[in-house]
Amino acid sequence: MYNFRTDLALERRDIYQKINKLDQIEGVESTEEAINENIKVSRVKITNQNGEQALGKPVGNYITIDVKKLKLAGDEEIQKTSETLSNELRKIIDLHTDKQGDILIVGLGNIYVTPDAIGPKVINEIDVTRHIIKYLPQYVEEGTRPVSAIAPGVLGTTGIETAEILKGIVENTKPKLLIVIDALASRSIDRISSTIQISDTGIVPGAGVGNTREEISQKSLGIPVVAIRNSNSCRTCHISFRWNRHIYRKTSRKSRIKRIFK
Repeated sequence: MYNFRTDLALERRDIYQKINKLDQIEGVESTEEAINENIKVSRVKITNQNGEQALGKPVGNYITIDVKKLKLAGDEEIQKTSETLSNELRKIIDLHTDKQGDILIVGLGNIYVTPDAIGPKVINEIDVTRHIIKYLPQYVEEGTRPVSAIAPGVLGTTGIETAEILKGIVENTKPKLLIVIDALASRSIDRISSTIQISDTGIVPGAGVGNTREEISQKSLGIPVVAIRNSNSCRTCHISFRWNRHIYRKTSRKSRIKRIFK
């Protein structure tokens, strides 16, 4: 299998098609939708073993939301991005649990390392309801979904694999669905903080940067796992390539020839 060095199913599809000179991969279905001039949603669905082997990803759904110039976006564009993410997440949750199913949200990553901190930071913003429904039900609206959340840290600071921690929590709290929030690695510097991937196949933490940890998925935990991941890292070689190309373009042809024959 090709070493893609990216967590994005969309990038893996493009790389595989380019290497093998294919217009379509058997076992991989793709669609694209432009929400507006700045927001695009790409959906990749792996349907069989051939698609699995081609992209190195399990059978399932992979939704990529690309936002142009998100770092410079105004309030209106950020709100539209939020609505797009909410709509796509709602659809994928509805595939795996009912409206009242307990959800456990897990923020993966190291809060002290900026590119890896998104998971723990998002957990601080989650409105958890499981404890209120259990102990103070009179203060919540009927039909409120039980939601709990945790940031389990990383192996380097806890000495425990995240999957081992989650197995204990799932066994005791018995959620119907687990949502994992984490950073991901992409091959393009343009995607940093501008691309979100939602998938329903779980994740293998660290796989995109060659630091593979124990799998977090329905296979290992016994419940569906939805992953929401933001592109916060990129391989140094891709950044270097972009920088060198930029310098090359800015340098005149005459100057390049002089350096060659100096």
